[in-house]
Amino acid sequence: MKIIETHIVPAIDEKIRLQEYAVSIFKTIPTRSGVKKAIKRGEILLNGKPAKTANWIAEGQKIELLQPIEGKRKAYRLKLEVLFEDDDLAVVKKPSGIPTSGNYFKTVENALSFNLKKSAKISALAFPLPVHRLDNPTSGLLICAKTRPSLVALQKKFKERKVQKTYIALCSGNVPEKAIFDDDIDEKKALTHIERIKSFHANNQEFSLIKVFPHTGRTHQIRIHLSGKGFSILGDTKYGGIEIQQKKGIFLAAVGLIFHHPFTNEFLNFEIPVPQKFLKAEKYLRRP
Repeated sequence: MKIIETHIVPAIDEKIRLQEYAVSIFKTIPTRSGVKKAIKRGEILLNGKPAKTANWIAEGQKIELLQPIEGKRKAYRLKLEVLFEDDDLAVVKKPSGIPTSGNYFKTVENALSFNLKKSAKISALAFPLPVHRLDNPTSGLLICAKTRPSLVALQKKFKERKVQKTYIALCSGNVPEKAIFDDDIDEKKALTHIERIKSFHANNQEFSLIKVFPHTGRTHQIRIHLSGKGFSILGDTKYGGIEIQQKKGIFLAAVGLIFHHPFTNEFLNFEIPVPQKFLKAEKYLRRP
């Protein structure tokens, strides 16, 4: 196993255990839980021997982080559209009806190794990982990390709201031209901006095609906010949306992503067209 980081303990004033101390020394493992897991996997050495969570730290000790041993994972051979890829990250298009991750085999996460190249960096993850998630029925753009530092940096960007996401939704009702929804979700602050693209009448009902900009990331945030204002997304039966015959799935898609590359600082701007199923649904709804 390769050593990817080495640290020599300087003079310290307090007594501290390895699992607390190591959080501040490894760039690729910035959390206590991550350090604890690495110790249990035998990936951290203390003076050349596998470390234990109970080890105490002393001046002059050498702490080494080993490259993880790649486990065996069967790739889900699902072809994904890859919009961007380098050694740090990738942006892929998630199909609707496929979970981002979870205790299933047929997930986007398990399909990433089939679609992406292995990172050449020493801090490469054993398998690429989604940085965020899209609901099972939601299609669209998904950012994936290929290295540990990239995963940490991108998750931080999401936490600090430095990733701008744009969604398209087809919903019931005549949605305002512009609006801000800020009702709390599960007693947590949630903020969603919307812009109407167009409204239309069909069979004595009104419908709207809208752009949605979530500024927080609560579970089902867009679906809950729209439903709460009487604008349920078509196909979203969980939150009162009507079903469209022969048109499966929810009419919500992540069509835009804007962020800066965490290491090159390159401005990355991705946009995909409105999915064809949205246009077909409008034609279907207009039928007498």
